[in-house]
Amino acid sequence: MSSAPLPEEIARDATWLAQALDPVGGRVCLVAMSRESYRAASFLDDRLMQQAVDAQIIAWPDIEAAMVADLRTDARWIFHIGHVGSTLISRLLGEIEGVLGVREPRALRDLALVPPEVRGRYIGIIPKLMSRTFAENEFACVKTTSFVTEIAPALVPTGERALFMYAKARTYIASILAGENSLLELKSHEEYRRQRLGTRGIEFSSLRNDADRAAAAWACEMTALEESAERMDDRAIQWADFDEMLSDMPAGLKRTSEFFGFAADDTRLIEIAKGPLMRRYSKALEYEYTPALRYEVIADAERRHGREMGSALAMLDAASEKSPLLARALSRAREG
Repeated sequence: MSSAPLPEEIARDATWLAQALDPVGGRVCLVAMSRESYRAASFLDDRLMQQAVDAQIIAWPDIEAAMVADLRTDARWIFHIGHVGSTLISRLLGEIEGVLGVREPRALRDLALVPPEVRGRYIGIIPKLMSRTFAENEFACVKTTSFVTEIAPALVPTGERALFMYAKARTYIASILAGENSLLELKSHEEYRRQRLGTRGIEFSSLRNDADRAAAAWACEMTALEESAERMDDRAIQWADFDEMLSDMPAGLKRTSEFFGFAADDTRLIEIAKGPLMRRYSKALEYEYTPALRYEVIADAERRHGREMGSALAMLDAASEKSPLLARALSRAREG
C-alpha cells in the first residue's frame, strides 16, 4: 500500500484513477492503475474494489490543486442506452495502439446522481481527470454508465467527440426479456427511470408487464441521448446502432476509430474485429458469447414474448404522439 499521491503525481498520468466521488463530503477515492489493469477491468465501479487494490481517499481541494495546470481535456466518450454492446466496443477500441479504455468509473455515476448545485463544484475538473493517459500520443476513451448520459453535455467540452450507442426498440426489449439479471436490473431502476422520463414530460400511465417496463426503459435512455444531443451542437457526435455495427464489425470499428481520430490501419482493425474478443462475453471474458448467440437469444425472446412486445411497441408509438423527443428517438431507431 502506497502513501497518498502528490498533486504532480495525480496530474502526471492515468496511474491514479478517480474511481469514486463523495460530492457531499468532498472526497475522492483514487485507485492505482496500470495500463494493463485498465485493459483488464470490465468496470471501474465498486466491482473493482472486490480485488486487492491500492486505494487512497483524497480531499477534493487536493484534486483541485493537482488539476490547476493547462491539462488536456480531449478524452473520447461513449454514451449508450445499456445492453447495446458498449463494453465490447470499448474493449475493441482499447486494442488500438494509443487508446486507453476507461470503463464506467463510479465517480461519473456519483456526479450524475446529485443535484446540479452540488455537481457544479466538481464537474469542471472531471474532463481533465478523465483525459489523463500514460503517454502524450495516447487518448482516453471513456465509457459511461447509461444514466450518466443525463450529464453528458457537462462532461464533454466544446469541440470534443462522443459516440452515442443505441438499439432498435424491439431488439432492446427482447434483449432485456431474455436475461434474468437484465430483468432484475429493469425492476430496480424502474422508479428512477420514471422520474427521469417525467423531467422530459413523458409518462406511461401503467406498465402491465416486463415488456412494457423494458419499452419504458428504452424510451428513458433514448430520449436522454436525444436531449443531450440537442444540447451538444458544438460537439461532434456519432450515432451507432450496435446491431448494424455487429453485422460488419470491421467497417463499424473503422468508422468509429476514424471519428475518434485513433490511428489504426485497416489490417489491424480487421484483426481486432475478428479476434478473440468477438467470441467472449465482454463483461466477463471467461464466458463465451458470440454475435450468433446474441441473435439466437433475441429471436427466442421474440418468439416467447411476441404479443407483449407488440403491445409495448404500440405503447411507445402512442406516447410519441405527445412527445417530439420520443418521436425523434423512434424515428432514429426505426425498424428496417
